[in-house]
Amino acid sequence: MANHSATKKDVRQSRKRNERNRYHGKTTRNAIRDLKLIDTKAAASEKIPQVSSMIDKMAKRGIIHKNKAANLKSKLTKSIQALAK
Repeated sequence: MANHSATKKDVRQSRKRNERNRYHGKTTRNAIRDLKLIDTKAAASEKIPQVSSMIDKMAKRGIIHKNKAANLKSKLTKSIQALAK
């Protein structure tokens, strides 16, 4: 365990950041899962901007890499375009 007060503070901060990052990651993964389950193109097209925004925010916060964010968004839009009208 940490002995210095600054190190103790750093442990507290990192624990808080870790919980926050896990929360954002999990909610985004759930939103992506829900988007993939939508079977109509119109409904999915309404939902994609929200999910895309969540993915961008994760990349901005450093939870995921920006290339992974771009890859996720690309795959989601591609799958939505493939849906029947």
